[in-house]
Amino acid sequence: MKIAVAKGDGIGPEIMDAVLRIFEANKVPLEYEFVDMGKWVFDKGFSNGMTPEAQKAIESLGLLFKGPMETPKGKGVKSINVTARKTWNTFANKRVFQSLHGVDTVFSKAGIPIDITVVRENIEDTYGGIEHMLTHDVALSRRMITRPGSLQVIRYAFEMAKQKKARRITCGHKANIMKITDGLFLDCFYEVAKEYPELKADDIIVDDLCMKLVTKPDSFDVVVLTNLQGDIVSDLCAGLVGGLGFAPSANIGDHISIFEAVHGTAPDIAGKNIANPTALLLSGISMLMHVGLTENAGIIENALLYTLESGIHTGDFGDKSKPSVNTTEFADAVISNFGKQPVVNPKPIMPNKPGTPTPFKLQQNAMMESKEEGNETIVGVDFFIESNEQPQSIAVKCERHGGVKFKLINISNRGTQVWPTGSVYTNLVNVYNVRFETLDGEPLNQQDILGLYISLSGNFKVCSSELLNQWGERKGYSLAQGQ
Repeated sequence: MKIAVAKGDGIGPEIMDAVLRIFEANKVPLEYEFVDMGKWVFDKGFSNGMTPEAQKAIESLGLLFKGPMETPKGKGVKSINVTARKTWNTFANKRVFQSLHGVDTVFSKAGIPIDITVVRENIEDTYGGIEHMLTHDVALSRRMITRPGSLQVIRYAFEMAKQKKARRITCGHKANIMKITDGLFLDCFYEVAKEYPELKADDIIVDDLCMKLVTKPDSFDVVVLTNLQGDIVSDLCAGLVGGLGFAPSANIGDHISIFEAVHGTAPDIAGKNIANPTALLLSGISMLMHVGLTENAGIIENALLYTLESGIHTGDFGDKSKPSVNTTEFADAVISNFGKQPVVNPKPIMPNKPGTPTPFKLQQNAMMESKEEGNETIVGVDFFIESNEQPQSIAVKCERHGGVKFKLINISNRGTQVWPTGSVYTNLVNVYNVRFETLDGEPLNQQDILGLYISLSGNFKVCSSELLNQWGERKGYSLAQGQ
């Protein structure tokens, strides 16, 4: 089986070489096609951080094993790591956080074992990076949560939890505040939960989740979250088990998957042969499991755990009274421990059942769309306008434009209603949301909205607009604070 390998930037090449040497010593039946990705590719003028040849190779092979990569700062380019995950629709970021004997933490010293799997939605949310300056003072980021995308990652999380024989699967969310976006994600969670009655499924507000993770981490098993919240919680969990140097990462898609170390490139120690390869090795072990090389994965993981248990460590962790080893020596120690098992948490060794990473090739983009429930109607519009006037003055001007089809419902500023009721103690910025709804209850069409847009633009700069959609009796928009 051939896979694509990108060594990465900074310490990437030396830790990747160490891991591949461990694989070679264990006779892992893989071939490698090395591809060009990372900061130096950006610097050569490739705006997505990879060469066309690299993209073609990865899409042909279906599997990418990559070291840490740096995105140039201040050049208006997107993160290569996020671009790769989104380009190939690796919709589920799976990160396993386990206590490692030999890696001391507050919890290991207290005898509290940690075994948490975080599944993070990997494509949507604020990571779409869809941002605009509405005025010189006001920036807007669009947060997209979709039903098909949510169902996709949540169903993966439930299936993985079932295979893992998890005792609990938890949805972390902020649906108490973001009632439509996080509310949609939470609804999808319980929709899928009905298909897995054998699993205990529950939910928790994400700030409460963070508090409980640092007080009772052993009470959690599998946690699934939206993209940004999942990113934050993942790094929090890494801190529970010793840091990002011990946190593997798998990005799972239907056709292409990416296995990588998610720690930084550490340019200050690059080339010194002192970096810790554990996170990348754990990610590589996860990759071997993914493609059915379970025997190789079990032998290597047991050797790694035995090495850590023996007190062998690089300079970033471990017993400081014992001399540290360099990257090469750490890899040598793992190789010398093939066939040995740790006392704590040994892994089963199962015969290899290799498969193929990419079952078929795609000829066109897949369209994900769920069945629409109820008839969709347009009942109004939100216009985001630029103005430094007071709300009452804006209302007077806006009401002139309603005509025979629209009535001005309310005006809000940063999500808080300031007209028809409000408080003079609400500080304002120079973007208001003026909400118009249908005057007589009759559905509107886009031509009606455009007519109002044109009329309103005679008094204001219209920075942005959103249709107020409704399906049956279900409103597809939120109310302002105080509305």
